[in-house]
Amino acid sequence: MDKKYIIDTPENKAFLVSNLEALLKFGKNFPSPEGGSYYLGDDGTPWKDRPRETWITCRMAHVYSIGKMLGYEGCDKLAEAAVKGLLCGELIDREHGGWYAGRTADGGILPSKQCYAHAFVILAASSAFLAGIDGAEALLKEALSVYDRFFWNEEEGLSCDTWNTEFTVLDDYRGINANMHTVEAFLAAADALKEEKYRVRAGRIISRVTEWAKDNDYRIPEHFTVDWKPDLLKNKEKPDDPFKPYGATPGHGIEWARLISQWAESDGSISETDRKKYIETACRLYRRAVSDAWNADGQKGIVYTTDWDGTPVVRDRMHWTLAEAINTSAVLFRITGDESYASDYSSFMEYLDNTVIDHTCGSWFHQLDENNQVKGTVWPGKSDLYHAFQAMLIPYRDYRLSIASGIFVK
Repeated sequence: MDKKYIIDTPENKAFLVSNLEALLKFGKNFPSPEGGSYYLGDDGTPWKDRPRETWITCRMAHVYSIGKMLGYEGCDKLAEAAVKGLLCGELIDREHGGWYAGRTADGGILPSKQCYAHAFVILAASSAFLAGIDGAEALLKEALSVYDRFFWNEEEGLSCDTWNTEFTVLDDYRGINANMHTVEAFLAAADALKEEKYRVRAGRIISRVTEWAKDNDYRIPEHFTVDWKPDLLKNKEKPDDPFKPYGATPGHGIEWARLISQWAESDGSISETDRKKYIETACRLYRRAVSDAWNADGQKGIVYTTDWDGTPVVRDRMHWTLAEAINTSAVLFRITGDESYASDYSSFMEYLDNTVIDHTCGSWFHQLDENNQVKGTVWPGKSDLYHAFQAMLIPYRDYRLSIASGIFVK
């Protein structure tokens, strides 16, 4: 195998750096004059006929804040543009508080207030704060305040999912995806602000998720009723929904494994016995997901969803699942020393280079079909850089720290 696919070789480190730099160059045209982020097309050209969404704007603020911290020229201005858009641009709701889901191409409001998007505001603000971006501290304080008021449920130790635009009607749907990104956001806030209450909250979410996983053969339920009962048949008639797909999502099992590991390794208040149990759970989640989904149908790649017995349902390959597989295989290798994770990492790297990176137009193909041909039914174009960018950094960063906080830690 080519050395550039093998973890801890100089060739692999150089491969990741070159791809990171290419991603930063690819995404540089994202800012809109109104303060949102354009959806990026196949060659990085902004698709101005699509909505400018809060979660994409946050992801780009996060990415370019880290780019600034790494010393890449021009990233400071791009991060500043995104933060300004979130702090005082078209995405913030000055009347009702919080952030709109986004704006339509012609400037209309996308209805609802999403936990998912608000978690990304916290993540973006945490990274921008560490990068010294003007306005980031105020943005972070506002984001945490809004989140505490409307999304975090202290009694349940979980977050709700979606309000109407006015924050007067709360939808009965409860989702684990928003809670997963809440864990990511809370760990980032805890690291950035040195406020451990957010790490405690992350642990409370994780404790619930790990129990649901154990009760379901380590395939994590994604959708829940208002009283947090798993809804295992949700969207069975629309299995490829981009945010609420039917069945198990192996990529999320892999992503949860990394976040659980980060939390368990960083929370000094838990016992060594409990830490080991959580790491074991993370390993089980990763192994279940990879066993179910990697090369599951005779072709390379990780299938998007499976049924509850592990049978592939939507066999498309989403770029973010590969990014998380790269991240988590590296992290679990660091923690356990088990060479099987390093072997997986090499396989994922080879597949990335040969199939998923667009060596002609840049960035990664966001969606491939079961034959690894480009497809755009769920994710046309290349909306943002977040997953791909992080996968070029996490393998060589301190896995106990959120990515921005770990930039200067060797």
